[in-house]
Amino acid sequence: MSVLVISEHDNSTLKPATLNTITAAIEVGGDVHVLVAGKGSQSVVSQVSTIVGVSKVFVADNAVYEHQLAENISKLVVELASDYSHIMTPATTTGKNLLPRVAALLDVAQISDIIQVESSDTFVRPVYAGNAIATVKSTDVTKVITVRSTGFDAAVPEGGNANQVTVEQVIESNKCRFVSDQLVESDRPELTAASVIVSGGRGMGSGDNFKLLEGVADKLGAAIGASRAAVDAGFVPNDMQVGQTGKTVAPDLYVAVGISGAIQHLAGMKDSKVIVAINKDEDAPIFQIADYGLVADLFEAVPELESSL
Repeated sequence: MSVLVISEHDNSTLKPATLNTITAAIEVGGDVHVLVAGKGSQSVVSQVSTIVGVSKVFVADNAVYEHQLAENISKLVVELASDYSHIMTPATTTGKNLLPRVAALLDVAQISDIIQVESSDTFVRPVYAGNAIATVKSTDVTKVITVRSTGFDAAVPEGGNANQVTVEQVIESNKCRFVSDQLVESDRPELTAASVIVSGGRGMGSGDNFKLLEGVADKLGAAIGASRAAVDAGFVPNDMQVGQTGKTVAPDLYVAVGISGAIQHLAGMKDSKVIVAINKDEDAPIFQIADYGLVADLFEAVPELESSL
């Protein structure tokens, strides 16, 4: 039995969620191999090679894989799949785009968003926005799995010594091509990797009012997130969304400002170690899961919080 983990990276740095996925792969058992597909990504290969628990790193270095288009990577993974009992990747936007294609090409059922490994064929995953937990047993020859990073500790990044193997296959789809990307530059931590997150909701009133959160975030070294209601209202871009249809996070501290606590939002952040809620509605659902709650007008409470930090 062996597991293939598809790494997520930007050709220079390994994304932290891959470390959590490797931990899940180790719990499955057997040899853990990692695929690094990209262009000029030797630094990523070096990072993966030292992760404890990884025995082999497959290196697919070609311009075809530079932007990691799911149409290309999925077919490459299928070429390697026959040697593996499990194929795993983080349940991120990239992973959710890639792995369903792999499952379809292999004609197997995907197991999505696992938070626990019970055995090599039995896994635990949340359903109904986290209101219920399902235990799933798969009889497929190849288990295709996305891993919720908040459910597993990160693998130890140093101390390993994996072998590197070059993958010669170059598979390019004739149905799509990379045109361009537009990246949002920020000095703040990435949402899914931040240890502290300050999020705003519909109660912020407007996009301009999100500037109130910046002072607190700066002093805490925090990322800034938002609820779906705030994103749908056009206050902030959707890459800031935390929730079932946004990003799933589990920071050490999550500060929810003007967020009522809809099920959709709670599904994405309720695993946070400490939750602080600020809302003027004392009956807001967010207070039911908050470790600390402040019933107050956010436009008075947030500046006071900033000045006291």
